[in-house]
Amino acid sequence: QVQLVESGGGLVQAGDSLRLSCTTSRQTFTTYSMGWFRQAPGKEREFVAAISWSGGSTNYGDSVKGRFTISRGNAKNTVSLQMNSLKPEDTAVYICAAGGVGPHEYEYKYWGQGTQVTVSS
Repeated sequence: QVQLVESGGGLVQAGDSLRLSCTTSRQTFTTYSMGWFRQAPGKEREFVAAISWSGGSTNYGDSVKGRFTISRGNAKNTVSLQMNSLKPEDTAVYICAAGGVGPHEYEYKYWGQGTQVTVSS
Protein backbone atom coordinates (compact mmCIF):
# COMPACT_ATOMS: atom_id res chain seq x y z
CA GLN A 1 0.00 0.00 0.00
CA VAL A 2 1.24 3.44 -0.91
CA GLN A 3 2.10 5.59 2.05
CA LEU A 4 3.16 9.18 2.53
CA VAL A 5 4.34 9.87 6.06
CA GLU A 6 4.83 13.40 7.33
CA SER A 7 6.98 14.41 10.27
CA GLY A 8 8.43 17.50 11.88
CA GLY A 9 5.33 19.32 13.04
CA GLY A 10 5.07 20.93 16.44
CA LEU A 11 4.41 24.02 18.50
CA VAL A 12 6.58 27.07 17.82
CA GLN A 13 6.44 30.80 18.41
CA ALA A 14 5.86 33.45 15.79
CA GLY A 15 9.09 34.18 13.92
CA ASP A 16 10.50 30.70 14.49
CA SER A 17 11.39 28.14 11.85
CA LEU A 18 10.28 24.55 11.36
CA ARG A 19 11.18 21.86 8.86
CA LEU A 20 8.66 19.29 7.73
CA SER A 21 9.53 16.07 5.95
CA CYS A 22 7.50 13.63 3.90
CA THR A 23 8.77 10.15 3.18
CA THR A 24 7.21 7.85 0.62
CA SER A 25 7.00 4.11 0.80
CA ARG A 26 7.60 3.34 -2.83
CA GLN A 27 10.60 3.94 -5.02
CA THR A 28 8.26 4.81 -7.90
CA PHE A 29 7.64 8.13 -6.18
CA THR A 30 11.02 9.24 -7.43
CA THR A 31 9.23 10.04 -10.70
CA TYR A 32 6.31 11.87 -9.07
CA SER A 33 5.95 15.55 -8.49
CA MET A 34 5.09 16.22 -4.85
CA GLY A 35 3.49 18.96 -2.89
CA TRP A 36 2.30 20.29 0.44
CA PHE A 37 -1.15 21.52 1.36
CA ARG A 38 -2.45 22.76 4.68
CA GLN A 39 -5.82 22.91 6.35
CA ALA A 40 -6.75 25.04 9.31
CA PRO A 41 -9.87 24.37 11.40
CA GLY A 42 -12.98 25.56 9.64
CA LYS A 43 -11.09 26.47 6.47
CA GLU A 44 -10.64 24.87 3.08
CA ARG A 45 -7.48 23.02 2.18
CA GLU A 46 -4.87 25.45 0.88
CA PHE A 47 -2.00 24.87 -1.53
CA VAL A 48 1.40 25.56 0.03
CA ALA A 49 4.12 24.37 -2.33
CA ALA A 50 5.03 21.77 -4.93
CA ILE A 51 8.16 20.45 -6.59
CA SER A 52 8.70 18.55 -9.83
CA TRP A 53 10.05 15.01 -9.86
CA SER A 54 13.52 16.27 -10.80
CA GLY A 55 13.47 19.06 -8.23
CA GLY A 56 14.12 21.57 -10.96
CA SER A 57 10.77 23.33 -10.77
CA THR A 58 8.93 24.65 -7.73
CA ASN A 59 5.62 26.37 -7.14
CA TYR A 60 4.39 28.25 -4.05
CA GLY A 61 1.17 29.60 -2.69
CA ASP A 62 1.05 33.38 -2.39
CA SER A 63 0.79 33.33 1.39
CA VAL A 64 4.11 31.49 1.84
CA LYS A 65 6.26 32.88 -0.96
CA GLY A 66 9.60 34.11 0.33
CA ARG A 67 9.20 32.30 3.65
CA PHE A 68 8.84 28.61 2.78
CA THR A 69 11.14 26.45 0.65
CA ILE A 70 10.32 23.03 -0.75
CA SER A 71 13.08 20.58 -1.67
CA ARG A 72 13.66 16.93 -2.48
CA GLY A 73 16.17 14.56 -0.99
CA ASN A 74 18.86 12.97 -3.13
CA ALA A 75 16.93 9.72 -3.17
CA LYS A 76 13.94 11.67 -4.53
CA ASN A 77 11.47 9.73 -2.37
CA THR A 78 11.51 12.38 0.34
CA VAL A 79 10.37 15.97 0.21
CA SER A 80 10.95 18.67 2.80
CA LEU A 81 9.32 21.98 3.57
CA GLN A 82 11.49 24.55 5.31
CA MET A 83 9.25 27.10 6.98
CA ASN A 84 10.80 30.36 8.16
CA SER A 85 9.32 33.47 9.77
CA LEU A 86 6.29 31.53 10.87
CA LYS A 87 3.10 33.42 11.67
CA PRO A 88 0.08 32.42 13.75
CA GLU A 89 -1.93 32.21 10.54
CA ASP A 90 0.37 29.39 9.39
CA THR A 91 -1.21 27.19 12.04
CA ALA A 92 -2.74 24.17 10.29
CA VAL A 93 -2.40 20.50 9.56
CA TYR A 94 0.21 20.18 6.82
CA ILE A 95 -0.44 17.40 4.36
CA CYS A 96 1.97 15.84 1.89
CA ALA A 97 0.69 14.83 -1.54
CA ALA A 98 2.12 13.14 -4.62
CA GLY A 99 1.30 13.26 -8.30
CA GLY A 100 0.83 16.95 -8.99
CA VAL A 101 2.82 20.13 -9.28
CA GLY A 102 0.09 22.72 -9.36
CA PRO A 103 -2.19 24.28 -6.77
CA HIS A 104 -5.23 22.09 -7.35
CA GLU A 105 -6.11 19.12 -5.16
CA TYR A 106 -7.43 17.10 -8.09
CA GLU A 107 -3.94 16.94 -9.58
CA TYR A 108 -2.66 14.82 -6.71
CA LYS A 109 -3.22 11.10 -6.50
CA TYR A 110 -1.78 10.17 -3.12
CA TRP A 111 -2.14 11.91 0.23
CA GLY A 112 -0.59 11.62 3.66
CA GLN A 113 -2.37 11.94 7.01
CA GLY A 114 -0.82 15.27 7.92
CA THR A 115 1.26 16.76 10.71
CA GLN A 116 0.09 19.55 13.00
CA VAL A 117 1.91 22.88 13.02
CA THR A 118 0.90 25.39 15.67
CA VAL A 119 2.37 28.88 15.78
CA SER A 120 1.74 30.90 18.91
CA SER A 121 1.79 34.69 18.93
